[in-house]
Amino acid sequence: MSEQIIVGSLNKAKIRAVESVFSGSIVIGEQAPSGVSNQPMTDQETLTGAINRAKYCQKSERGVIGIGLEGGVMEFNNQLLLCNWGALVDQVGNVYIASGARLPLPDPISKALQTGLELGEIIDQYAKQSDVRNNQGTIGFLTNNEVSRSEMFEHVVKQLKGQYQLAKSN
Repeated sequence: MSEQIIVGSLNKAKIRAVESVFSGSIVIGEQAPSGVSNQPMTDQETLTGAINRAKYCQKSERGVIGIGLEGGVMEFNNQLLLCNWGALVDQVGNVYIASGARLPLPDPISKALQTGLELGEIIDQYAKQSDVRNNQGTIGFLTNNEVSRSEMFEHVVKQLKGQYQLAKSN
């Protein structure tokens, strides 16, 4: 019997990432509250958002795995970097966490973030595109499509899956 996984988002890139890594499972996207600001500005806030989403999903239905994926920014050496975190909460409530790529944000994007705008809004303007967050994502734009948002989150989900499988086998 395949596992059922609820992803705490309706974002297509996040759902695709989980479907790709857990290909034999039933994957459902559900809007889940992050409990943090719409634009997480630290590693801790981004991680907290991912954990909150995963816990919400895991508790929403008996016997499911909840996964939360959260994108944010963090400061390092006086520069803002794109960051992302994921959390997996298994059927009994164990929490697994993982992080992925970090990429410096161009100054115009960093300055716009300081005004309170969300990265999703800013990148659409900066890239002169619409709905970047549901497609290649900021990482896709900033890497000239070498890494898509879905691929970035796949890396995080693989780390989560590996930790979960290892714990199950012990």
